Amino acid sequence: MSRLWSPFVQRLVPYTPGEQPKGKSFVKLNTNENPYGPSPLALEAIRNAADDRLRLYPDPTALELVTAIADTLNMAADHVFVGNGSDEVLAHAFSGFFRERGVVLFPDATYSFYPTYCQLYQLPFRPIPLDGDFRIDPEDYRGPCGGIVIANPNAPTGIALDLDEIADILRRNPDVLVLVDEAYVDFGAQSALSLVPEYDNLLVVQTFSKSRSLAGLRVGFAVGQPHLIEALRRIKDSFNSYPLDRLAVAGAVTAWRDEIWFDRTRRLVIADREWTDQALRELGFQVLPSTANFLLASHHGIRGRTLLEELRAEGILVRHFDAERTRDWLRISVGTSQECRTLLGAISSIVSRCAI
Repeated sequence: MSRLWSPFVQRLVPYTPGEQPKGKSFVKLNTNENPYGPSPLALEAIRNAADDRLRLYPDPTALELVTAIADTLNMAADHVFVGNGSDEVLAHAFSGFFRERGVVLFPDATYSFYPTYCQLYQLPFRPIPLDGDFRIDPEDYRGPCGGIVIANPNAPTGIALDLDEIADILRRNPDVLVLVDEAYVDFGAQSALSLVPEYDNLLVVQTFSKSRSLAGLRVGFAVGQPHLIEALRRIKDSFNSYPLDRLAVAGAVTAWRDEIWFDRTRRLVIADREWTDQALRELGFQVLPSTANFLLASHHGIRGRTLLEELRAEGILVRHFDAERTRDWLRISVGTSQECRTLLGAISSIVSRCAI
């Protein structure tokens, strides 16, 4: 470690992103990217924005994008905040709402950036165990705390709460922020956006990376009542006043408005997810019920690490989380129909030679 690092930096354990391979070609099912690509209209808008205006700073409020999102949701623009990917929006929320408030609660198996944010901002936190079926129990989120974070659908399980369960958590915790991270909501779960007018302690975060295929553009947003959005703006303007560049705004606005492409491609993902789920079950896998663009699956006769390595040898990347509860499970992103069939062909071969 560098002698110039502060002790704080030496203690940090950074988030580990999924592998982005270079060189060898893989069937890449490890980072939950959308296999069907961005809206062609969004790509055209990005190309058209790449002109002499890039010498100018972008609009620090990204008002065109904020307005487009707000109009669709039948809300005022002061209910929407945008940032450089939902990860940045989440980071601002952790900083703006959880500092000096007490212990932050989130599931023990969830998006692994949450404990990283807590380390970064020196927030106390307590992981709440999922139940025996890998589900979140709203009854576990009661009593004094400094804030609550729920990924819905949860990652890496893909299991979602319904709106009544989200509302129950909100009612039980009226004096702290309940952050609902909806990165995967468009693949079959119920969004909590409809609850925003009713609950002043609800912040919903979404991303353009998954259902709108713009992971490389880095655009995310939050929706909440104006007092919450103002707090996020204060954090943003104390950190980086220009988080979204001109190309990102142009692409995101057009992708948001292209409902036809959005709906067509998400339905393709849902159909391939259901086909892959059934095919894995027929090969002896336990598969959790997912409303995301991935599946969490385990085979009783093959260790998770073994299956990960065997698939990599076959040119297929999936994700493995080496924690106690998920050690023998793999998170498998839904690819194209052909990629899903390639995956199942490889798994079938592996099961036939490796299963105990």
